Amino acid sequence: MAVKFFGQFLVEQGIIPRDVLLQAINLQESVNKSVGEIVLDLGFLNAEAVEKVNRAQRTVDMRFGDLAVQMGLLTPDQLQRALARQSETHLYIGEAIVQVGGFTDEDLQRYLAEFKADQAQFATSKVEIPAGVPYADLCEIMVDMTYKMFTRVARLTFRPGPCQIVTHLDQVHVMAAMDFTGDLRCRYILTASADVQEEIAKAILNQESVSHEPKEVLDDTVMEFVNVVCGNVVAKSAQQGKSLDIMPPEIIDSTGGIDIPVGYTGLYFPVCLADNGLAAISIIIYP
Repeated sequence: MAVKFFGQFLVEQGIIPRDVLLQAINLQESVNKSVGEIVLDLGFLNAEAVEKVNRAQRTVDMRFGDLAVQMGLLTPDQLQRALARQSETHLYIGEAIVQVGGFTDEDLQRYLAEFKADQAQFATSKVEIPAGVPYADLCEIMVDMTYKMFTRVARLTFRPGPCQIVTHLDQVHVMAAMDFTGDLRCRYILTASADVQEEIAKAILNQESVSHEPKEVLDDTVMEFVNVVCGNVVAKSAQQGKSLDIMPPEIIDSTGGIDIPVGYTGLYFPVCLADNGLAAISIIIYP
């Protein structure tokens, strides 16, 4: 059993065909909007101001609305109005499937209960590190910060899988790494499939399409994303009295994957993407 989304569960169980799920996803994407898009629609901010906040989010661990208020671009009242609009108009995937004729409201409640039971063992919002792993608090910060930046910077829809202790990392389309020194010596590695790399590149470059970009540029955007994550990890760790330094990010080209040396600790955090893309966070802790 693995972490999965409700729509994926429905398709795998043969409840709805994939084309119905895609119709529902398209409907959902046309309705649901980020806070940045909503304040733009309401006329509270212009496109330049929204982009300014988006860029600031790369260096500050804050949500868009809270950061916009702190920057003096939004008033607290405007933020609350935008959040209310977002809540009122939000369309869940199950509701979208009902709207496109996939099944009825009554069916939805039954399938939601079945899905909840299927995914019960993964129902946690907290990063959980196996007992006995050294520097678990700092590892938790690294993973939690990655999840936040997946949402805030890369705009990815995902569900985190449980942590695994591993002795080998498989080669993936792109592997970007950054070394930490100081109170913790480790290597942070972000792996991503081609479609996930493309989404990261779109966000970093602020472009609708990156199909024309060469591999070097796409790789640079993943390294920049890692730089954003790890820079925030250093700042967050300092708030907790921990001193960390980071080295420049690099792309790992390791055919056959990476073996974790004896005496080192390898942590692997798989990420389930809504569009079936692959991503994972790995941390190799030095002895």
